[in-house]
Parts: sequence; structure tokens; C-alpha cells
Amino acid sequence: MSDQHSHQSFETRAIHAGNTADPLTGAVVPPIYQVSTYKQDGVGGLRGGYEYSRSANPTRTALEENLAALEGGRRGLAFASGLAAEDCLLRALLAPGDHVVIPNDAYGGTFRLFAKVVERWGVDFSVANTSDIESVRGAVNERTKLIWVETPSNPLLGITDIEAVAGVARQAGVKLVVDNTFASPYLQQPLALGADVVVHSLTKYMGGHSDVVGGALVTADEALGEELAYHQNAMGAVAGPFDSWIVLRGIKTLAVRMDRHSENATKIAEMLTQHPKVTQVLYPGLPEHPGHEIAAKQMRSFGGMISFRVQGGEDAAVEVCNRAQLFTLGESLGGVESLIEHPGRMTHASVAGSLLEVPADLVRISVGIENVDDLLADLRQALG
Repeated sequence: MSDQHSHQSFETRAIHAGNTADPLTGAVVPPIYQVSTYKQDGVGGLRGGYEYSRSANPTRTALEENLAALEGGRRGLAFASGLAAEDCLLRALLAPGDHVVIPNDAYGGTFRLFAKVVERWGVDFSVANTSDIESVRGAVNERTKLIWVETPSNPLLGITDIEAVAGVARQAGVKLVVDNTFASPYLQQPLALGADVVVHSLTKYMGGHSDVVGGALVTADEALGEELAYHQNAMGAVAGPFDSWIVLRGIKTLAVRMDRHSENATKIAEMLTQHPKVTQVLYPGLPEHPGHEIAAKQMRSFGGMISFRVQGGEDAAVEVCNRAQLFTLGESLGGVESLIEHPGRMTHASVAGSLLEVPADLVRISVGIENVDDLLADLRQALG
């Protein structure tokens, strides 16, 4: 993060970091540099360091500077998707024979990347309950290079004490990676708690409007950032200029959106705990949630994601998803509109039959920023 923005509040950084006025026209929004190559002033004479847009593009640079400022990091890197960001990170930091500790409730796509892709390169992994420090410590061995944490987790809303796991990582001499997608940097700052790298699916809360796919890495260390930037260019799965511009536009309202997402989700979680058809509500804002105290310590508020289990098993859960009207049946999350899905058949089908399999009676909702009374009414009718 540049010294210029280090003293500013989050809301101010979200709007101004990386968003410098165009020097040619004075436009207050960075232009979309929809360009592949750049005129050089003589051989090797680059203007602003730009030669080819896979290596760097001014619109992407603006987003990457903004990401670093929001996470309090030294270097931000933007990718074509969240999984592209994860792939770059793993290939940059791991070699055959290395070992990674992953959560027992990781995002299905992350698990698929480890189990179906990374394992074929000779990298293996162990599954740990990352909310239990002893489980994490016990999963680390002499070949471990990374501990991977997702908090709140997808879709079980598990909470991991980032500071405590960072202590285990330091003691073992390994790097800590935190997927901060569910919280966003507005609600949680993993680098300040000891993480080495933060991962984002920019598709979700950062973009915030269900109209772009993107990913990001932010590092606490400049040298690690440089190493990842080398691999980003070498592998090439970069965010395009228009996608970068769309994410930058979304980030400007991140703080106000997250406040409303959290406010709405709190009211909905409280209603669901009282509903006779609901057997369990998973939301870190509820005092009875096993990770509530840690979430209250390391998060500004509790976010917009809720999962709940319903009476009647899988068929009943699917029926709730099908009956919802205002909640759109769809994958993904983090948009201004509310979404509902059945993880077992949709986003987490890739973990079926594995240690990460999710309950069949689970429903996941991404609570949007609509009027909360309308959302409550829709869920009540969907639950019957």
C-alpha cells in the first residue's frame, strides 16, 4: 500500500486508491485502456513501463493498486478469475513433493483444484479443521509449504482464528494464505492478522453486481509480490481492462453495500432461527454460532452469507430453493440481488463423496441489499 493512502479510512481508499485523474483529459475515472500493445520511444523506451497488456495494462494497474490499499498489502495482482489467482499462487510457490494443509470446508472449486489438478503435479494435501488450532498443527509436516484458510468458509460459514493460525504457520516456517472472499477487506484484514497472501474471487462482493468474473492476490511482502507478478505474466491469466474497470467501479460502493448485506443478513438469520421448518442456522453473527466470538474479534460485522438446514432432508431443501421468488435460484454470491442455492447439487457438487461433502439438507443464501421485509416474506413462503 502506498504511503499516500496508508492514513486514510477504508471508505476513502476504496474510492481514491489507484483512481487518479486521467492526465490527458482530467477524467475523474481511469479510462478503459482497451489495448494490446504500446508505442515505444525508441527500442526499450517504454512510456510508464507499458509494452504489452498481458504484462501490464493501466486499467489493471489502477485496480491492483486499489486492491493492495484495501487489504493493507504491498502488492496486488488481478486475474481472470478467482481460480486463476489460486492456480498462479500454487504454481509459483509449490513444487513436486510439497504439501499443503486445506480446510475441511473449503470452496468446492478450491478443493477440485487441489484434488484433481495440483495432486497430479506431485503436490499433496491434508484436510484439517482450521477452526481447531490443534487440528491445523497436527496436519503440518516437514514437507508443508502452505496453510490455506477460508473464513468465513463456503458454504458452512466456519470461522478460523487467523491470528492463531498465523502463529502456527510462523512456528512451522510456512506461508499462510487466506481466502477473504466472503468477508471482503471491508469486514476483515487478514494481512494485519499475520497472513502472507490474501485470495479473492473479485466476482463476488468486490465487483458486487453479478456482472464480472475476476480474481486477486494481495501480498504482505514486496518480494513475494514480485515473485507472483512474474508468474502472473508468465502464465497469462490476467484480468482484462474492461473487467478491471468494472471491479474498480464496484469497489467504490463496497463499504455501503457490505453494511446493508450484513444488516439484512442479521435480521434474516434471526428469523430463520425461529422458523419451525429450519433445524440449524449457520451465521457467524448469531451468538450460538461456534465461531461467533472469534468472528466478532476479527471482523467488522458478519457479512451477507447464511446457510441453513431444513426438515425433510434433501428433497425439502431443493423445494425451498425452487419455491423462492425474490431470491434468485443461481450459483455465485455477493451481488446486490439475493440468491439461493442447494450447495450439494450446485456449487459444491465437486466435493460429493469426499471429506468435504456438505449436508444434503443445506440451503445457502446470499443476502442482497433489497428491502429486508420483502426478503423475509419470500423466505417464509419458500419454507411453507
